Amino acid sequence: MRLANRMKRLGTETAFDVLVRARNLEKQGRDVVHLEIGEPDFDTPKNIIDAANDAMNKGFTHYGPAQGLPEFREAIAEYISITRGVKYIADEVAVTPGAKPIMFFGIMACVNEGEEVIYPNPGFPIYESVINFVGAKPVPMPLLEEVDFRFDVKAFRKSVTDKTKMIIINSPHNPTGGILTKSDLEAIAEVAIENDIIVMSDEVYCNIMYDGAKHESIAALPEMKERTIIIDGHSKSYAMTGWRLGYGLMPKDLAEQIAKLMVNSNSCTAAFTQMAGLAALKGPQDGVLARTAELKRRRDVIVKGLNSIKGITCKNPLGAFYVFPNVKAMPMSSDDFANTLLQDFGVAALSGTAFGKYGDGYLRLSYAGSLASIEKGLERIAQASKKLLG
Repeated sequence: MRLANRMKRLGTETAFDVLVRARNLEKQGRDVVHLEIGEPDFDTPKNIIDAANDAMNKGFTHYGPAQGLPEFREAIAEYISITRGVKYIADEVAVTPGAKPIMFFGIMACVNEGEEVIYPNPGFPIYESVINFVGAKPVPMPLLEEVDFRFDVKAFRKSVTDKTKMIIINSPHNPTGGILTKSDLEAIAEVAIENDIIVMSDEVYCNIMYDGAKHESIAALPEMKERTIIIDGHSKSYAMTGWRLGYGLMPKDLAEQIAKLMVNSNSCTAAFTQMAGLAALKGPQDGVLARTAELKRRRDVIVKGLNSIKGITCKNPLGAFYVFPNVKAMPMSSDDFANTLLQDFGVAALSGTAFGKYGDGYLRLSYAGSLASIEKGLERIAQASKKLLG
Protein backbone atom coordinates (compact mmCIF):
# COMPACT_ATOMS: atom_id res chain seq x y z
CA MET A 1 0.00 0.00 0.00
CA ARG A 2 1.44 3.37 -1.01
CA LEU A 3 1.28 5.93 1.79
CA ALA A 4 0.80 9.65 1.49
CA ASN A 5 4.04 11.63 1.39
CA ARG A 6 3.09 13.48 4.57
CA MET A 7 3.63 10.29 6.57
CA LYS A 8 7.36 10.59 5.91
CA ARG A 9 7.31 13.82 7.89
CA LEU A 10 5.73 12.29 10.98
CA GLY A 11 8.10 11.35 13.79
CA THR A 12 7.59 9.24 16.89
CA GLU A 13 8.19 9.19 20.63
CA THR A 14 11.32 7.15 21.22
CA ALA A 15 10.40 6.30 24.81
CA PHE A 16 7.76 3.87 23.56
CA ASP A 17 10.19 2.30 21.06
CA VAL A 18 12.73 1.71 23.83
CA LEU A 19 9.97 0.35 26.06
CA VAL A 20 9.14 -2.26 23.41
CA ARG A 21 12.81 -3.26 23.11
CA ALA A 22 13.06 -3.53 26.89
CA ARG A 23 9.90 -5.65 27.10
CA ASN A 24 11.31 -7.99 24.45
CA LEU A 25 14.46 -8.46 26.52
CA GLU A 26 12.31 -9.23 29.55
CA LYS A 27 10.48 -11.89 27.55
CA GLN A 28 13.88 -13.48 26.99
CA GLY A 29 14.38 -13.66 30.76
CA ARG A 30 16.47 -10.49 31.17
CA ASP A 31 15.98 -8.22 34.16
CA VAL A 32 15.54 -4.61 32.96
CA VAL A 33 15.34 -1.42 35.02
CA HIS A 34 12.90 0.99 33.39
CA LEU A 35 14.14 4.57 33.46
CA GLU A 36 12.84 5.39 29.97
CA ILE A 37 9.13 5.96 30.32
CA GLY A 38 7.57 9.04 31.90
CA GLU A 39 4.88 7.29 33.89
CA PRO A 40 4.61 7.58 37.68
CA ASP A 41 4.21 4.26 39.47
CA PHE A 42 1.48 5.64 41.72
CA ASP A 43 -2.04 4.22 41.52
CA THR A 44 -4.89 6.49 40.53
CA PRO A 45 -6.50 7.75 43.78
CA LYS A 46 -9.53 5.78 44.94
CA ASN A 47 -11.92 8.76 44.92
CA ILE A 48 -11.23 9.21 41.20
CA ILE A 49 -11.78 5.52 40.41
CA ASP A 50 -14.98 5.52 42.47
CA ALA A 51 -16.21 8.58 40.56
CA ALA A 52 -15.62 6.80 37.25
CA ASN A 53 -17.51 3.71 38.42
CA ASP A 54 -20.36 5.85 39.70
CA ALA A 55 -20.50 7.74 36.41
CA MET A 56 -20.69 4.52 34.40
CA ASN A 57 -23.46 3.22 36.64
CA LYS A 58 -25.34 6.48 36.08
CA GLY A 59 -25.16 6.18 32.29
CA PHE A 60 -22.13 8.32 31.39
CA THR A 61 -21.23 5.78 28.71
CA HIS A 62 -22.63 7.52 25.64
CA TYR A 63 -21.49 10.21 23.22
CA GLY A 64 -20.90 13.63 24.70
CA PRO A 65 -20.15 17.10 23.32
CA ALA A 66 -17.01 17.19 21.17
CA GLN A 67 -15.65 20.11 23.19
CA GLY A 68 -16.19 18.29 26.49
CA LEU A 69 -18.91 17.96 29.12
CA PRO A 70 -20.06 21.43 30.25
CA GLU A 71 -19.67 20.60 33.96
CA PHE A 72 -16.13 19.39 33.45
CA ARG A 73 -15.17 22.39 31.34
CA GLU A 74 -16.57 24.68 34.02
CA ALA A 75 -14.47 22.91 36.66
CA ILE A 76 -11.36 23.22 34.50
CA ALA A 77 -12.00 26.93 33.89
CA GLU A 78 -12.39 27.50 37.63
CA TYR A 79 -9.25 25.49 38.44
CA ILE A 80 -7.09 27.26 35.86
CA SER A 81 -8.45 30.68 36.87
CA ILE A 82 -7.33 30.02 40.44
CA THR A 83 -3.98 28.36 39.71
CA ARG A 84 -2.88 30.66 36.86
CA GLY A 85 -4.33 33.90 38.16
CA VAL A 86 -6.23 34.74 34.98
CA LYS A 87 -9.97 34.38 34.43
CA TYR A 88 -11.28 31.64 32.10
CA ILE A 89 -14.80 30.44 31.27
CA ALA A 90 -16.03 27.05 30.09
CA ASP A 91 -16.33 28.18 26.45
CA GLU A 92 -12.56 28.72 26.42
CA VAL A 93 -11.87 25.09 27.33
CA ALA A 94 -11.52 22.12 24.97
CA VAL A 95 -11.27 18.58 26.39
CA THR A 96 -9.41 15.85 24.52
CA PRO A 97 -8.33 12.23 25.14
CA GLY A 98 -4.93 13.15 26.55
CA ALA A 99 -2.95 16.37 26.18
CA LYS A 100 -1.26 15.43 22.90
CA PRO A 101 -4.34 16.17 20.76
CA ILE A 102 -4.23 19.79 21.93
CA MET A 103 -0.67 20.00 20.57
CA PHE A 104 -1.69 18.33 17.32
CA PHE A 105 -4.95 20.20 16.83
CA GLY A 106 -3.56 23.53 18.00
CA ILE A 107 -0.72 23.46 15.49
CA MET A 108 -2.99 22.13 12.75
CA ALA A 109 -5.59 24.83 13.34
CA CYS A 110 -3.19 27.77 13.62
CA VAL A 111 -0.11 27.15 11.47
CA ASN A 112 0.00 27.20 7.67
CA GLU A 113 2.43 25.41 5.39
CA GLY A 114 5.68 27.33 5.13
CA GLU A 115 5.18 29.26 8.37
CA GLU A 116 7.67 28.85 11.20
CA VAL A 117 7.27 27.49 14.71
CA ILE A 118 9.90 28.02 17.40
CA TYR A 119 10.09 25.07 19.78
CA PRO A 120 12.40 23.95 22.63
CA ASN A 121 15.24 21.61 21.69
CA PRO A 122 15.85 19.31 23.44
CA GLY A 123 12.12 19.05 23.84
CA PHE A 124 9.12 16.77 23.71
CA PRO A 125 9.51 15.11 20.28
CA ILE A 126 5.87 15.48 19.29
CA TYR A 127 6.34 19.25 18.87
CA GLU A 128 8.78 18.91 15.99
CA SER A 129 6.92 15.92 14.57
CA VAL A 130 3.61 17.77 14.21
CA ILE A 131 5.25 20.96 12.92
CA ASN A 132 6.83 18.92 10.14
CA PHE A 133 3.62 17.00 9.51
CA VAL A 134 1.58 20.13 8.76
CA GLY A 135 4.26 21.36 6.35
CA ALA A 136 5.54 24.16 8.57
CA LYS A 137 9.19 24.84 9.39
CA PRO A 138 10.44 23.82 12.85
CA VAL A 139 12.89 26.35 14.30
CA PRO A 140 14.75 24.82 17.27
CA MET A 141 15.46 26.98 20.29
CA PRO A 142 18.49 25.42 22.01
CA LEU A 143 18.08 24.82 25.74
CA LEU A 144 21.63 24.76 27.03
CA GLU A 145 22.98 23.30 30.25
CA GLU A 146 25.05 26.41 31.00
CA VAL A 147 21.84 28.44 31.37
CA ASP A 148 20.03 25.70 33.34
CA PHE A 149 18.20 24.52 30.19
CA ARG A 150 16.25 27.79 29.90
CA PHE A 151 15.72 29.90 26.79
CA ASP A 152 18.71 32.03 25.84
CA VAL A 153 16.73 35.23 25.37
CA LYS A 154 19.19 36.85 22.94
CA ALA A 155 19.28 33.75 20.73
CA PHE A 156 15.51 33.49 20.96
CA ARG A 157 15.00 37.04 19.69
CA LYS A 158 17.30 36.37 16.73
CA SER A 159 15.29 33.28 15.76
CA VAL A 160 12.08 35.26 15.21
CA THR A 161 11.26 36.19 11.61
CA ASP A 162 8.28 37.59 9.77
CA LYS A 163 7.24 33.97 9.14
CA THR A 164 7.11 33.00 12.83
CA LYS A 165 3.53 31.98 13.61
CA MET A 166 3.88 30.13 16.92
CA ILE A 167 6.24 29.76 19.87
CA ILE A 168 6.04 26.54 21.91
CA ILE A 169 7.21 26.61 25.51
CA ASN A 170 7.22 23.86 28.13
CA SER A 171 7.75 24.56 31.84
CA PRO A 172 8.48 22.52 33.88
CA HIS A 173 10.34 20.95 31.00
CA ASN A 174 10.54 17.48 29.54
CA PRO A 175 13.29 16.18 29.22
CA THR A 176 15.52 18.41 31.40
CA GLY A 177 13.31 19.27 34.38
CA GLY A 178 14.21 22.94 33.91
CA ILE A 179 11.77 25.79 34.42
CA LEU A 180 11.23 29.16 32.79
CA THR A 181 11.42 32.10 35.17
CA LYS A 182 8.98 34.99 35.12
CA SER A 183 11.62 37.15 33.44
CA ASP A 184 11.99 34.49 30.72
CA LEU A 185 8.24 34.50 30.17
CA GLU A 186 8.13 38.29 30.07
CA ALA A 187 10.78 38.31 27.33
CA ILE A 188 8.86 35.71 25.32
CA ALA A 189 5.61 37.62 25.82
CA GLU A 190 7.19 40.86 24.64
CA VAL A 191 8.27 39.21 21.38
CA ALA A 192 4.89 37.51 20.94
CA ILE A 193 2.99 40.77 21.38
CA GLU A 194 5.32 42.80 19.15
CA ASN A 195 5.06 40.26 16.33
CA ASP A 196 1.50 38.95 16.83
CA ILE A 197 2.67 35.40 17.52
CA ILE A 198 0.66 32.60 19.16
CA VAL A 199 2.23 30.92 22.21
CA MET A 200 1.51 27.27 22.97
CA SER A 201 2.36 26.75 26.65
CA ASP A 202 2.69 23.11 27.68
CA GLU A 203 2.08 23.11 31.44
CA VAL A 204 1.32 19.45 32.14
CA TYR A 205 4.00 19.25 34.87
CA CYS A 206 2.85 22.43 36.64
CA ASN A 207 2.03 20.64 39.90
CA ILE A 208 5.36 18.82 40.09
CA MET A 209 7.89 21.40 41.28
CA TYR A 210 10.49 21.34 44.03
CA ASP A 211 12.61 23.45 46.36
CA GLY A 212 10.08 26.26 46.62
CA ALA A 213 9.85 26.82 42.87
CA LYS A 214 6.46 28.15 41.76
CA HIS A 215 4.80 27.67 38.42
CA GLU A 216 4.32 30.79 36.30
CA SER A 217 1.98 30.78 33.30
CA ILE A 218 2.65 33.13 30.40
CA ALA A 219 -1.12 33.47 29.95
CA ALA A 220 -1.27 35.54 33.15
CA LEU A 221 0.94 38.27 31.70
CA PRO A 222 -0.75 41.39 30.23
CA GLU A 223 -2.12 40.92 26.69
CA MET A 224 -1.13 37.23 26.63
CA LYS A 225 -4.33 35.36 27.45
CA GLU A 226 -5.81 36.12 24.02
CA ARG A 227 -2.74 34.76 22.21
CA THR A 228 -1.94 31.73 24.42
CA ILE A 229 -2.95 28.07 24.25
CA ILE A 230 -2.44 26.42 27.65
CA ILE A 231 -1.98 22.65 27.59
CA ASP A 232 -2.66 20.66 30.74
CA GLY A 233 -4.12 17.32 31.74
CA HIS A 234 -4.64 14.75 34.45
CA SER A 235 -1.95 12.17 33.55
CA LYS A 236 0.92 13.52 35.65
CA SER A 237 -0.77 15.29 38.56
CA TYR A 238 -3.36 12.60 39.30
CA ALA A 239 -1.58 9.43 38.13
CA MET A 240 -4.06 8.99 35.28
CA THR A 241 -1.79 8.27 32.30
CA GLY A 242 -3.94 5.45 30.96
CA TRP A 243 -7.20 7.36 31.35
CA ARG A 244 -6.24 9.71 28.49
CA LEU A 245 -7.63 12.97 29.77
CA GLY A 246 -6.22 16.32 28.70
CA TYR A 247 -7.44 19.79 27.90
CA GLY A 248 -6.51 23.14 26.46
CA LEU A 249 -7.48 26.70 27.33
CA MET A 250 -7.58 29.21 24.52
CA PRO A 251 -9.73 31.91 22.90
CA LYS A 252 -13.34 30.79 22.42
CA ASP A 253 -13.21 30.82 18.62
CA LEU A 254 -10.17 28.53 18.61
CA ALA A 255 -11.78 26.16 21.14
CA GLU A 256 -14.67 25.79 18.69
CA GLN A 257 -12.23 24.82 15.95
CA ILE A 258 -10.57 22.27 18.22
CA ALA A 259 -14.04 20.81 18.81
CA LYS A 260 -14.47 20.56 15.04
CA LEU A 261 -11.21 18.64 14.78
CA MET A 262 -12.44 16.37 17.58
CA VAL A 263 -15.63 15.66 15.62
CA ASN A 264 -13.53 14.65 12.64
CA SER A 265 -11.20 12.38 14.62
CA ASN A 266 -12.27 11.16 18.06
CA SER A 267 -15.89 12.36 18.22
CA CYS A 268 -15.55 13.05 21.94
CA THR A 269 -13.62 12.21 25.11
CA ALA A 270 -15.14 9.38 27.20
CA ALA A 271 -17.84 10.87 29.44
CA PHE A 272 -17.12 8.71 32.50
CA THR A 273 -13.43 9.64 32.26
CA GLN A 274 -14.39 13.32 32.32
CA MET A 275 -16.54 12.77 35.39
CA ALA A 276 -13.56 11.10 37.06
CA GLY A 277 -11.50 14.13 36.08
CA LEU A 278 -14.12 16.40 37.61
CA ALA A 279 -13.81 14.48 40.88
CA ALA A 280 -10.03 14.86 40.72
CA LEU A 281 -10.26 18.64 40.45
CA LYS A 282 -12.99 19.02 43.06
CA GLY A 283 -11.68 16.44 45.51
CA PRO A 284 -8.85 16.57 48.06
CA GLN A 285 -5.48 17.66 46.68
CA ASP A 286 -3.29 16.26 49.46
CA GLY A 287 -2.45 13.29 47.25
CA VAL A 288 -0.88 15.60 44.67
CA LEU A 289 1.34 17.10 47.36
CA ALA A 290 2.27 13.68 48.73
CA ARG A 291 3.20 12.34 45.31
CA THR A 292 5.32 15.40 44.59
CA ALA A 293 7.11 14.99 47.92
CA GLU A 294 7.89 11.37 47.06
CA LEU A 295 9.14 12.37 43.61
CA LYS A 296 11.44 14.92 45.23
CA ARG A 297 12.88 12.16 47.42
CA ARG A 298 13.54 10.10 44.30
CA ARG A 299 15.02 13.10 42.51
CA ASP A 300 17.48 13.68 45.33
CA VAL A 301 18.62 10.06 45.22
CA ILE A 302 19.11 9.89 41.44
CA VAL A 303 20.89 13.26 41.18
CA LYS A 304 23.29 12.41 44.01
CA GLY A 305 23.87 8.95 42.57
CA LEU A 306 24.58 10.17 39.04
CA ASN A 307 26.99 12.84 40.22
CA SER A 308 28.95 10.16 42.08
CA ILE A 309 29.53 8.17 38.87
CA LYS A 310 32.73 8.80 36.93
CA GLY A 311 32.09 10.52 33.61
CA ILE A 312 28.61 11.78 34.49
CA THR A 313 27.41 15.12 35.79
CA CYS A 314 23.80 16.03 36.47
CA LYS A 315 21.94 19.26 37.14
CA ASN A 316 19.33 19.32 39.91
CA PRO A 317 15.96 19.70 38.15
CA LEU A 318 13.32 21.97 39.69
CA GLY A 319 10.30 20.30 38.11
CA ALA A 320 8.77 17.28 36.32
CA PHE A 321 10.29 13.84 37.02
CA TYR A 322 13.26 13.61 34.68
CA VAL A 323 17.00 14.16 34.95
CA PHE A 324 19.17 15.02 31.97
CA PRO A 325 22.70 13.94 32.89
CA ASN A 326 25.71 14.98 30.82
CA VAL A 327 27.52 11.87 29.52
CA LYS A 328 29.91 13.55 27.06
CA ALA A 329 32.89 12.03 28.88
CA MET A 330 31.89 8.54 27.76
CA PRO A 331 33.97 7.10 24.89
CA MET A 332 30.91 6.86 22.63
CA SER A 333 27.90 8.86 21.55
CA SER A 334 24.91 9.23 23.85
CA ASP A 335 22.95 7.04 21.40
CA ASP A 336 25.50 4.25 21.71
CA PHE A 337 25.73 4.68 25.48
CA ALA A 338 21.94 4.33 25.83
CA ASN A 339 22.03 1.20 23.67
CA THR A 340 24.91 -0.22 25.72
CA LEU A 341 23.06 0.40 28.96
CA LEU A 342 20.04 -1.52 27.66
CA GLN A 343 21.75 -4.40 25.89
CA ASP A 344 24.69 -5.01 28.25
CA PHE A 345 23.51 -3.72 31.63
CA GLY A 346 19.71 -4.00 31.61
CA VAL A 347 18.93 -0.29 32.00
CA ALA A 348 16.33 1.23 29.69
CA ALA A 349 17.29 4.88 29.16
CA LEU A 350 16.84 7.41 26.40
CA SER A 351 19.56 9.22 24.53
CA GLY A 352 19.13 12.97 24.64
CA THR A 353 18.95 12.93 20.83
CA ALA A 354 15.47 11.42 21.16
CA PHE A 355 14.50 14.99 22.08
CA GLY A 356 16.39 16.79 19.33
CA LYS A 357 19.91 17.43 18.11
CA TYR A 358 20.75 19.66 21.08
CA GLY A 359 20.23 16.65 23.33
CA ASP A 360 23.37 15.02 21.97
CA GLY A 361 25.73 14.11 24.80
CA TYR A 362 22.97 13.60 27.37
CA LEU A 363 20.62 10.91 28.62
CA ARG A 364 17.08 11.34 29.83
CA LEU A 365 16.23 9.23 32.84
CA SER A 366 12.80 9.14 34.44
CA TYR A 367 12.66 8.88 38.22
CA ALA A 368 8.91 8.24 38.22
CA GLY A 369 9.52 4.60 39.15
CA SER A 370 10.18 3.14 42.58
CA LEU A 371 13.16 4.12 44.69
CA ALA A 372 14.35 0.51 44.58
CA SER A 373 14.40 0.49 40.77
CA ILE A 374 16.22 3.85 40.71
CA GLU A 375 18.92 2.55 43.05
CA LYS A 376 19.32 -0.62 40.99
CA GLY A 377 19.59 1.46 37.83
CA LEU A 378 22.27 3.66 39.39
CA GLU A 379 24.31 0.60 40.36
CA ARG A 380 24.18 -0.68 36.79
CA ILE A 381 25.05 2.70 35.25
CA ALA A 382 28.04 2.86 37.61
CA GLN A 383 29.10 -0.61 36.42
CA ALA A 384 28.84 0.57 32.82
CA SER A 385 30.93 3.65 33.55
CA LYS A 386 33.60 1.58 35.28
CA LYS A 387 33.82 -0.79 32.33
CA LEU A 388 34.01 2.04 29.78
CA LEU A 389 36.25 4.48 31.66
CA GLY A 390 38.14 2.21 34.02
